[in-house]
Amino acid sequence: MMRTSLASVVFLALLLMGAIVHLGLGARFIAPQAVVQAFLAFDPRNFDHNVIINLRLLRLAAALTTGAALGVAGVLLQAVIRNSLGEPHILGLNAGAALAVVITSALGLALPVGRPLIAAAGAAILFLLVLTLSSAGRTGLTPMKVTLCGVALSAFASSITAAVLILDEQTLLAMRTWLAGDLAGLSWATTQNAAWVTAVGLALAVWISPSLNMLALGDRMAQGLGVSLVRMRILALIAIALLCGAAVSIAGPIGFIGLVVPQIIRRLVSVDLRVMVPLSACCGALVLLLADIAARTLFTPHELATGVMTALVGAPVFILMAARMFR
Repeated sequence: MMRTSLASVVFLALLLMGAIVHLGLGARFIAPQAVVQAFLAFDPRNFDHNVIINLRLLRLAAALTTGAALGVAGVLLQAVIRNSLGEPHILGLNAGAALAVVITSALGLALPVGRPLIAAAGAAILFLLVLTLSSAGRTGLTPMKVTLCGVALSAFASSITAAVLILDEQTLLAMRTWLAGDLAGLSWATTQNAAWVTAVGLALAVWISPSLNMLALGDRMAQGLGVSLVRMRILALIAIALLCGAAVSIAGPIGFIGLVVPQIIRRLVSVDLRVMVPLSACCGALVLLLADIAARTLFTPHELATGVMTALVGAPVFILMAARMFR
């Protein structure tokens, strides 16, 4: 309990400091004191205050929402498939969500209000396909088969997305930056709708976390304790799809947050999902915030896409974990 409380305080403090630094970055640097003052005593005649509230706050809100969604989605995925390599980007959920958004945009069907749910549907469909293919054969569903099927179907979905973009130049121009996983060019409408979807996904994750703890004991033990396996996995899939869909609708297919964050919480704090879910939301938001700060500052005056930065760190982590698991 003491460790959980301490971790919560530390993550929230780091998140607050990171948010202040993040709001100060841009073409014009704004000191931390001015950032804090903009919230405590906003002056509409102050140029710096207007920049923070009217321009930079949107990017901060998007980073926090996306990071929290991806962190919790990673925890739920790893719990459902019992595989520490489970991650929305690796298992194809992000690719499925991106494909659904690109196809509906190319057809002129995508609206800002519907984008999070469209992305969630794409993520859910592709993940169901991954689970179906992984369950085939004598050995049934295994961690290695899930990972390999996820990687293969993710590549397949990405190739279809690329084909659509090649054939539709207008959609390519509109979504080129978004597909790299970036937090630039956002709108409050999309971010707010995604935040509502994220809130529903987080609430569902918190509600089912005690039952998911029992799944870790094995299917037979969980059934003996009164857990409905089918119902619980369906609810977990809905929560994962909502969280991934919300994240992808904001920032595109950003990867590896859902891989790194559960490892941090599991190693430093607890393996109890009742603790991991809320802490993963805080940690995921913090990790993505730090990645965005790094993407904007490492090569000043040029900026990298945030997804590029998370991949540069997350890909080596995935390789090391996979090598350790399968040796």
